[in-house]
Amino acid sequence: MSLHNEGASINSQEARELGKRIGVMVQSWQITQAYNLLAPILAKRTPFRLLGFIGEVIGDGSLEPVNAFLEHIAAIRTEGGWVIIGSALGRQLERDLTGAFHRCRDFIIAADIWYATDILGERVPGPALVTAFQPALGLLIPWREDSNRWIRRTVGVSVHFWAKRSRGAAEQTPMAEALLALLEPMFEEWDMDAVKGAGWGLKTLGKYYPDVVADWLTKQVVFRHRRHRALMLRKALTYLSDEQRDRAIGAESQ
Repeated sequence: MSLHNEGASINSQEARELGKRIGVMVQSWQITQAYNLLAPILAKRTPFRLLGFIGEVIGDGSLEPVNAFLEHIAAIRTEGGWVIIGSALGRQLERDLTGAFHRCRDFIIAADIWYATDILGERVPGPALVTAFQPALGLLIPWREDSNRWIRRTVGVSVHFWAKRSRGAAEQTPMAEALLALLEPMFEEWDMDAVKGAGWGLKTLGKYYPDVVADWLTKQVVFRHRRHRALMLRKALTYLSDEQRDRAIGAESQ
C-alpha cells in the first residue's frame, strides 16, 4: 500500500525518508513537484512530531531553494505546513541565526493566526534561546514592541519554550532573570493575544523558577512603574506556593 493512500500511517523512519525525497527535489528547484509529494501528508492529521522530522531534513539543505519552498508552503496556509516551516527554519539557526529570525517574523505575520504563531515560536526563537541565548535575546528585544501583535505574542512563547527546556537548572537562573527583564515592559501590553503569550512565558518561568518570579513580581507590584493585565499576573502566580504568592502580591494589599 502506498504511503499516501487514505488511511495509511507514517512512522518516524518514513517521515525522514520522505523529507529526504522532498529535499532532493527542493535542492533541484522542483518546488511544485516537491510540494505535491508533501501535500497528502499535510491533508491528513499527521502528528506534529512526524511533520517536524520532515521539516528538519528539508531544512538541512541550501538556504535559497529551501526558503523558496517554505514560501510556497506558507502561501497554501495549512496548519501542518507551519510545523514544516518552523522545523526547517530551526535547522537554519546555527548557520543563519539572524536570517532565520527575520524569516520567522515574516511567516508569523503572513499566517496571522495564533496557532501558527505558537508553532513557529516554539521552533525558531524558543530553541534559539536554548542554544544561543545572548544573540537570540538581542534579536527578541525588538519583537516585544513590534507593531504586529503576533510578533509580540511570540516573545512570551519563546520564553515559555526556554523555561520548559531549562527545567529549573540553578546555573541558568541568571538567564531566567534576563528573560523576566525581557518580559517586564510587556506589563503595559493591552492586546489580549499578546498578553496571553507573555502570560504563558511567565507561567512556565514560575513553574521552574518560582522564587525568582515571586521576587520579581514583588517589585512590579510595589513600584507600579507599569500597568499590568490581571491575566498575566494570574498566570505568573499559577505554580507559586502560598508563601511565594503572599510575597509576590502581599504589598498590593497593604
